[in-house]
Amino acid sequence: MRVEDIVHINDSMPEEELMAIKILKENFDEKVRLEEVKALRDENLPWYADIVNFMVSREFPSNFDAYKRKKFFKDARHYYWDEPYLYKRGPNSIYRRCIAEEDVQGVLEQCHGSAYGGHFATFKTATKVLQSGLWWPTLFKDAASYIAKCDACQRKGGITKRDEMPLNPILEVEIFDVWGIDFMGPFKPSSNGHNYILVAVDYVSKWIEAIPCPACDAKVVIKLFRTIIFPRYGIPRVVISDGGSHFINKVFEKLMKSYRVKHKVATPYHPQTSGQVEVSNRHIKAILEKTVSFTRKDWSTRLDEALWAYRTAYKTPIGRSPFNLLFGKDCHLPVEVEYKALWAVKMLNFDIKAAQERRAAHDKLIRLKDFKVGDSVLLFNSKLVLFPGKLRSKWSGPFKIHEVLPYGSLTLLNQEGKEFTVNGHRCKPYLGMTPTEEIITPLQDPTPLSLAGTWLGKERQPTRGTTRSSQEQARSSDVNPAEWSVPDGRLPSPDHDLASHIFGGH
Repeated sequence: MRVEDIVHINDSMPEEELMAIKILKENFDEKVRLEEVKALRDENLPWYADIVNFMVSREFPSNFDAYKRKKFFKDARHYYWDEPYLYKRGPNSIYRRCIAEEDVQGVLEQCHGSAYGGHFATFKTATKVLQSGLWWPTLFKDAASYIAKCDACQRKGGITKRDEMPLNPILEVEIFDVWGIDFMGPFKPSSNGHNYILVAVDYVSKWIEAIPCPACDAKVVIKLFRTIIFPRYGIPRVVISDGGSHFINKVFEKLMKSYRVKHKVATPYHPQTSGQVEVSNRHIKAILEKTVSFTRKDWSTRLDEALWAYRTAYKTPIGRSPFNLLFGKDCHLPVEVEYKALWAVKMLNFDIKAAQERRAAHDKLIRLKDFKVGDSVLLFNSKLVLFPGKLRSKWSGPFKIHEVLPYGSLTLLNQEGKEFTVNGHRCKPYLGMTPTEEIITPLQDPTPLSLAGTWLGKERQPTRGTTRSSQEQARSSDVNPAEWSVPDGRLPSPDHDLASHIFGGH
């Protein structure tokens, strides 16, 4: 653009324009400071500040829209202001005093964990607060959150089916791929020099093999695999046992490595890992108890008949007997010959869909757990189930989670930093609140004050109240205040050797 005429520069700046700009800037800075102070003050105000200001000065927040104003006016009808307290009229026409957020923790401590609290659940604790004449909008929610973090409440209670871990699919579906082995005994009196029974169960077909033996040592285990398991059923993929010295030794380990068989050991905290063989032990023991003679010295000779009865019995998980699943036909029993019954062969198809439905039905009834590394958990003390003690907590810990293993197992760290593995069924999350924490709330009445003039800086007519910080009215201070013996004449429990010493001496 071309400018032909000469344009003079106006460099004059009147004094009044400079003053106007300066005053405008000062006003803007003052407005910003006032907004910051108001925001900081609003954070420290109790939840009922707007209601009190409305009842005192008939003013309500200007940022409310039409719906909020309508709801605000409707709710305000149920409140009554009697300086310095605000009361709420309940559905039963009973007035209860409204308390601020900073007093909630102390009230819940008094009504739940004190001498007259009783550590009751959410509803009874909240009811006790209402009976005391106190109220706030989130009473039941705050009570539930407080009780969930109570240390004493977390350490009580047992384990139910809702605490079980979700079912895992079985990858080894072919028969004789997975065997569980375990010893039963010692049996008193002995039978033909035998004191124990070595039991082996196939996890898929439920087929059972058992031999009597004079002692529970590695030689008997090697004999079972070399003379029965390997020649008759082939080389398995996995063998599951407990942590006994008769299974954990160099001889048995060398045998497993030579045939490339994986040996899995069940943790003493969760013996249900080898649960199939434990169930079979109980069934064999129950059969022998009812078939042995009066002297009970012929149990070793009755063992083969007990195995026959077990193999031909119907098993719910597989929908047939182990004999039928293995040979494709039912076993011909002497009763069929005696009564000339027809020998029928039934071929049943294994329905995997039914197994999935049972798994889904099981998982619906349990409480899902989401364990993460670094979380604190409590460990269920199995020892107190066998040897219960009065007023003793069944939960040990808390322990830190070092690693989350697949199929529901956890690796925990004890107080010395050592690792040990447990099943998630026996763990529950620890939500904090150490047992040394205690909150003391003063029960004296606070000094009267004018909430309207103190909270929002507005004048109240006809009286003015003195201001005092709520922190000075209520201050809280932190106070750091078996050997199993089997009676003569009875067969022992098959899982007696699984009773373990719970870690930590609890």
